[in-house]
Amino acid sequence: MNNRIALACFVSLSSICHLSSIALAAEDLSSAMSAAPRPNIIVIYTDDQGYGDASCLNPDSKFSTPNLNRLAREGLTFTDGHSSDTVCTPSRYGLLTGRYSWRTELKRGVFGAEKPCLIADGRMTLASLLRDHGYATAMVGKWHLGMDFPGEKGENRDWSQPVRDMPLDKGFDYFWGIPASMNYGVLAWFEGRHAAVPPTLFTRKKDNKIALSDYRITPPYEKKPLKPADLEVAPDFDDIECLTRFTDKAIEWIENHLKAQKRGAEGADARAATHKSFFLYLPYTSPHKPVIPLGSFRGKSEAGAYGDFMMETDWHVGRILELLDREQLAEDTLMVFSSDNGPETTWKQRIELYDHDSSGIYKEGKRSIYEGGHRVPFLVRWPAVIKAGGVCHQPVCQTDLLATFAEILGTELPVDAGEDSASLYPVFVDAGADLQRPPLINHGSSGRFAIRDGDWKLVMPHKKLSFELYNLKSDPGEEDNVYQSNPELAKKLERRITRIVREGRSTPGKAQTNDTGWWDDLTWTEEEEWR
Repeated sequence: MNNRIALACFVSLSSICHLSSIALAAEDLSSAMSAAPRPNIIVIYTDDQGYGDASCLNPDSKFSTPNLNRLAREGLTFTDGHSSDTVCTPSRYGLLTGRYSWRTELKRGVFGAEKPCLIADGRMTLASLLRDHGYATAMVGKWHLGMDFPGEKGENRDWSQPVRDMPLDKGFDYFWGIPASMNYGVLAWFEGRHAAVPPTLFTRKKDNKIALSDYRITPPYEKKPLKPADLEVAPDFDDIECLTRFTDKAIEWIENHLKAQKRGAEGADARAATHKSFFLYLPYTSPHKPVIPLGSFRGKSEAGAYGDFMMETDWHVGRILELLDREQLAEDTLMVFSSDNGPETTWKQRIELYDHDSSGIYKEGKRSIYEGGHRVPFLVRWPAVIKAGGVCHQPVCQTDLLATFAEILGTELPVDAGEDSASLYPVFVDAGADLQRPPLINHGSSGRFAIRDGDWKLVMPHKKLSFELYNLKSDPGEEDNVYQSNPELAKKLERRITRIVREGRSTPGKAQTNDTGWWDDLTWTEEEEWR
């Protein structure tokens, strides 16, 4: 229960009392609630997992995901949940900041491993919000938002120097993981600002005979680059170890945190001891290429190595659930599971070979402006608050987590944070609540835009492509373009998306400034209009 709901109930029950007594009691209640333990929070983020790659969302799936199914069964399922973009870097920016990435300098595509971090210094993130409210914060996994490495590739790298402009500078107390997708290099197991074994060797993509149209990053490696595009890699790095190492480190960090809390409580007056909640961000590298399931999972699915890899991913999610059960943390832990975008283009081959559609009933996949590009699994469990088995059919976005966490903390976001974040807390309390969320903006990796308002989705013109309008309730597969027969509705949606882009925010509040002015993906407007 949040402060506003609790306070309203209290006032209603106390209406026969004198007003001054009510005010005093309400103040006491607010103070008591603010001092109460806050939920632990875990956000698990998969990479290139489509809506149809969770068996709880796809009755025709060719593999089972029992732990995702458990999250759905014990928590809340968003059937219309979206990543904020259709590829890695911009989606991760939106998830962590509550702001659309196309408001930054990044208008299309993704970053490599080495780049100034897309999250500007001082920009609020999920981690900095929670850290500033007393949480211990950790990230374990794939970053892919840019890092500043010492020296230059192949020339004057000095790995004894710290890495800058990375998770520890964006609100996280602890970091263990890799800088970006494996095809971008600088591959080593980084802990904090250093790698225990630095990436001093070089490699290139090797054939992956396990999966469709795929590659491997696995030893042996070379002492010198054979080509300029060769990837920097540590001698002990092997792609197949990512999921296991990430989960092991995540569990280790939680266990160490709990031990530290126990030591602190034992050394303090029991009445004064406070529980410090934790936030863990766990972005996996699966099922993104390279698709390399552990040997114990190979052949377990009916969708080839990809299905096997998803089953392994689900198993690692189960390891986190087991930890929460073992430590009796499940009741007071808010767990969010989602993916950064839809499935890689190998989804086409899986349909042909295995009759498995990674996008479910939705159109296309990763990079696409259509639903398969950004409608993803979105599951939330918090037994203390969320009623088991709830389903929400309203459109929501991963950008909404920042405002949601703020409401849980009983605080308001500053005007220059979470510009595209609307709290989901009302449907945590009641899955049938009306969110009244502002229109959702979809964005393809090529730069094409769409606006979603209720059942309607207007896809904006881009280069030689024209307007498209779909009613997703009656036409979830986006097969029937009804733009010509609904001119007034289309114009209304066009005005709304123009305002949302121009004003620097989609949520109510003071207009903000985008990081750039007009750019050429806004082809339904003229540059002169923005001056």
